[in-house]
Amino acid sequence: MDEVSLLGRRVPYSEPAEHAVIGSMLIDPACISDVLEKLRADEFYDKRNRDIFDTMQAMFAFAMKIDPVTLFEQMKVRGVYEDNTESYVAEVIRMTPTSANVLEYAAIVRDKALLRRLTETADEINSMVSSEEGSADMMLEAAERKIYALRQDRTIGGLVPISQVMQNVFTELSEAAASGNKIPGLSTSLPDLDKQILGLNKSELILIAARPGMGKTSIALNIALHVGLTLKKTVAIYSLEMSREQMANRLLSRASLVANQNLLTGQLTDRQWALITEAAKALSATDIRINDNPSITVSEINAQCRRIPNLSLVVIDYLQLMQSAGSGHSWSNESRTQAVSDISRMMKIMAKELNVPVVCLSQLSRANESRQDKRPMLSDLRESGAIEQDADVVIGLYRDGYYNSECENPNLAEAIVLKNRKGATGTVELTWLPEYTTFGSVEKRHDED
Repeated sequence: MDEVSLLGRRVPYSEPAEHAVIGSMLIDPACISDVLEKLRADEFYDKRNRDIFDTMQAMFAFAMKIDPVTLFEQMKVRGVYEDNTESYVAEVIRMTPTSANVLEYAAIVRDKALLRRLTETADEINSMVSSEEGSADMMLEAAERKIYALRQDRTIGGLVPISQVMQNVFTELSEAAASGNKIPGLSTSLPDLDKQILGLNKSELILIAARPGMGKTSIALNIALHVGLTLKKTVAIYSLEMSREQMANRLLSRASLVANQNLLTGQLTDRQWALITEAAKALSATDIRINDNPSITVSEINAQCRRIPNLSLVVIDYLQLMQSAGSGHSWSNESRTQAVSDISRMMKIMAKELNVPVVCLSQLSRANESRQDKRPMLSDLRESGAIEQDADVVIGLYRDGYYNSECENPNLAEAIVLKNRKGATGTVELTWLPEYTTFGSVEKRHDED
């Protein structure tokens, strides 16, 4: 039967499909790797099937031969062997029509598992609403998070077996090895910075901090353009300070290599018109999305991003302009510091839930202005609170030419990695390209010269 009754309700479950998957794996061990890519043990409703599948998965991971005899032995070792296990497995094999359709059987098992999780989630949402604990907005946010977790085939909270986590780790390792990339995360387009922070990795909160005029927005757009245009990934940009048109103008200048000033004044040669036309066509073909709502909250960003398919990167410009949910515009220093700390924490949670890197820009306080060495420090983070705790990577931007036009190289910039959960801190030298309001690699600039 396709469904079973549980506490008076019918629970989605396909006994024939579960049997056919297990039977196919034992009849034809060559299909096991394909099945393991599609199914997890917890997607089987029947505990006997979960135990058998979990045992075969562990055996496969250790390159052990899999057949009924070796399976029973391992089930005994794992403490899941029962008196009727052998007769049950024999019956499962007998009932399996063919292993040729194993992926179709697996799809049925997975679909039924999703329906069961959807039922459980609906019950949780109904219980939450019935309790009337918290505001309607809070409940809506919680409900959206739960539904999004189902869409992404992830769970919120709950304990996950280390075997499943290891499977995810090895999947990521295999993908990284197959890609041939030297870094595990998305490239920033700046090779030396990539080496230092190992790229922009999933679930990371990357904070880029600097004083006004140092190029925070420029480097963020540099990254967004590379991920969207070169890597062909989906990027969401939230600009709380600049309009959509201003952001697009910056991206167009960088993509076309036509000076930003020329774009602003419209003083363009025929050659420049050709370049920006070509760049505009390329940019229009990307999946870069821009929101310039100056009063948006993290919850609203999170809700929007959940609905973007294949999202790979979120860029937020900038943290101190954001409002916490339900806040007004009037702040005391103490309440504002707490609000910014809350916002940074929510952004880290968002990065984990969306499973994408979130690049957030942040202002530095004026503390560095009073020092002889004006390079940024972690303590300079404005209204820092928990910001430096929440961020996985903190990068401070510095250009000596901003303070001293007589310096030896006014276009030399420094990306100072102040915090790096994946490795060492340190300074990466970059070249500031003021005509395009962007940054480039020092080596690349030398080669062009």
